[in-house]
Amino acid sequence: MPAPGAIPETRPMSAADWERIAQSPLYRQIVASKTRFVVSATLFFLVYYFALPVLVGYWPGLMATPVIGVVNLAYLFALSQFFMAWLLAYLYMRIAARFDRMADQVVREALHPERRP
Repeated sequence: MPAPGAIPETRPMSAADWERIAQSPLYRQIVASKTRFVVSATLFFLVYYFALPVLVGYWPGLMATPVIGVVNLAYLFALSQFFMAWLLAYLYMRIAARFDRMADQVVREALHPERRP
């Protein structure tokens, strides 16, 4: 029994099916949205990641500021990078689920164009 929401595969996809998918406005929207998210998230993370060595290199006094006991800003910033990576992974999982639903719709329309809403 197929999973709920699964696309019933009635035949192998042909080159014409793939061409129809590539021309689909929804497919193009998925690609543009996914590219926008991935590039933005990657640039954000790279800036965030390289901020630590830059801050430590150019403002060592600031980053050596004690916060709790011997724990200073540099340690807290380094620790925050783990949380930021987890947050970005969580956000990607959420948005990827939306992309998957949209991709299912694109394939459904390509395989069964007569059922298009």
